[in-house]
Amino acid sequence: MARLFETGRRTATPDHAELVRRFELYRTLIEFMAALAFIVGSVFFFYERLIYAGTWLFLIGSVFFAVRPGIRLLLELRLANLPVPEEFRPYGAGPEKNARRDG
Repeated sequence: MARLFETGRRTATPDHAELVRRFELYRTLIEFMAALAFIVGSVFFFYERLIYAGTWLFLIGSVFFAVRPGIRLLLELRLANLPVPEEFRPYGAGPEKNARRDG
């Protein structure tokens, strides 16, 4: 398996670039939902009867923010498992070995 967080892998092939695009979309949606939960939760704290709901929105927003690094790690793991054609490998790099090979 290739090393994680190698920036060159993000655009190594069109498949790599498409995967990065999709995961960035997922991450952006999670960030937006987290921010929305915090904003609405903050407004709820202005009203005595909505404080309980506001507390839950803060917790939900925190969970969304905790999911963000998981999405990034999942992207890096997926990128590391995508094959890179020889023409996109750095000069002198040997052929990639399949980490999932039996035996």
